Amino acid sequence: MCALVTRRRLVPIIVLVLLLAIAPATAAAEQTRTGGTVVVGQGQTVSGGLSATAGTVVIRGTVDGNLEAFSGNVLVAQTGTVNGDVSAFAGNVRIEGTVNGNVDAQTGNLVVAKSATVGQSLDGASGYTLIAGTVNGDAQVAGDTLTLANSANVGGNLVYDVNKFNRQSGATVGGTVRQDESLTDGGPSPIPKIPGWVGAVYGFFVNLLLGIVLLALFPTFSDSVADNGRTNPLFSIGVGILFLVLVPIVLLVFAITVIGIPISILGAIVFAIFLWIASVYGSLTLGVWLLSLADSGGHWLGLILGLFVVAILSRIPVVGGIFTFVVLLLGLGALAAALWSRYRGRRNTPEYMEAPTGGDEETPAD
Repeated sequence: MCALVTRRRLVPIIVLVLLLAIAPATAAAEQTRTGGTVVVGQGQTVSGGLSATAGTVVIRGTVDGNLEAFSGNVLVAQTGTVNGDVSAFAGNVRIEGTVNGNVDAQTGNLVVAKSATVGQSLDGASGYTLIAGTVNGDAQVAGDTLTLANSANVGGNLVYDVNKFNRQSGATVGGTVRQDESLTDGGPSPIPKIPGWVGAVYGFFVNLLLGIVLLALFPTFSDSVADNGRTNPLFSIGVGILFLVLVPIVLLVFAITVIGIPISILGAIVFAIFLWIASVYGSLTLGVWLLSLADSGGHWLGLILGLFVVAILSRIPVVGGIFTFVVLLLGLGALAAALWSRYRGRRNTPEYMEAPTGGDEETPAD
């Protein structure tokens, strides 16, 4: 008995340690920095990528992942290396070092210096663009002026839509060079890329709001959904898979006929809302289960804990997507089972809840 109690007390400690271990790893997956100037110094390595909002972003060291910058100036210095993509919405972007992925720059001025190497493609929309270094893939440039210096080397195709194109004699392009006016005519204005963590925070609070509404309006039903998923997780996941496969097939069958098209469209909308609700119930079930490991309870706290864990783990590449999908299946199956149980209960209620006719007969217990 003592050993059993000790094990139960160890569970919340283990869960807490796991959560604390996961959080830094997820933060490392994409660090977020803000401020007047963000600098990755020479010899410094930022693991997992960097999302920066600042007046100036300077990379003199290594970003082991993608660089997302929303700032006035972005500089990848000659000693700097970005092992992923560079996505920048800035006043000026200057690449002097190495970018092993793609460069996507929406900026006033874009410079790929002589010492620079872009491992894949270059996509720029800027007032002035200078390519003096190496772009191994294709280059697509829109704006006012494009200059290919003598030292420029574009390995793929060059597509441009600019008012003034200067190609110096030494510049080389491995593929075709052509002008495409559709790059800017009628096209949308450059839109800054929102850092991924902003979407995660927004999604957390939107899901939390939906969860609060569900628990407030349907407390008993929500409890039954969470209990179904917690006590029969494999069964709930199996039902979720079945539901996820069959519903689209039924909607497709309806869509085959002209009369059934409106029903199919309405059904798709309802099913999308149903999946959203199921994902929140899946997070609720996860949170309630984690609290039960710590001999604790409370579905309100379980909702917050479950949504937080899902929001954190979903940021992990590949694994996060699989985990989120399993949570969705868990909530979908538990929700479907609870709805079916409620339906059967209402259908059978008149038979079992009839008032007794004999005065000496005992009322059946609940």
